[in-house]
Amino acid sequence: MSEKRLNFKEMCARFEVTPRTLRYYEYIELLSPEKEGRNRFYGPREIARMTLILRGRRFGFSLEEIRQWLEIYETQGTKPQLENWIEMSDRQLLELARQREELDQAIEDLHALRNEAATLLESGDFKR
Repeated sequence: MSEKRLNFKEMCARFEVTPRTLRYYEYIELLSPEKEGRNRFYGPREIARMTLILRGRRFGFSLEEIRQWLEIYETQGTKPQLENWIEMSDRQLLELARQREELDQAIEDLHALRNEAATLLESGDFKR
């Protein structure tokens, strides 16, 4: 019994990506679908890789980081890939925490400026 394969259109629909995105992922060798004539088919390996690619993007990893991480599995196996994942995750968690601090500060500053403007408007103590 053969495992489920998705055609190009089904792959785009399943992962909610544009055809351009899917073709780009192939171009940069993140995905390698089976080709039959002009048709492309994505088996379980490519479906799993796409899941990991989109998860990595959601966490803020670059496509190059994701490509290198996927390559570790292909060339070295699971243990080195998991070790690398921990290192990458630790770095990204620090970066996300830094971005959150910046965002929290920007929100606080915006609240303060908004409240100043509201107070000024309510007091009527402003020039035309």
